[in-house]
Amino acid sequence: MNTILIISAVAVILIFFFRKNLKEKFIPNKEKYYTIDDQFNSDKKDRENEVDKILSKIGKNGLNDLSKEDRKRLDELSKK
Repeated sequence: MNTILIISAVAVILIFFFRKNLKEKFIPNKEKYYTIDDQFNSDKKDRENEVDKILSKIGKNGLNDLSKEDRKRLDELSKK
């Protein structure tokens, strides 16, 4: 009986000290906190992907086939 109490007390103490790790393992936090550099790099990658998409349209159909919105967006992205 005493060994069961000791084992359960040790288990409770271990769970208390490692509760953050256990919580993250079983219930991960979906929102991660990124640094300013991570956010900048993510935004840069998004802009590059958007420019690549517009440039692929130009490669397929030519510059004259772009819509006004695509031309405007390409001008905006080229200035950044």
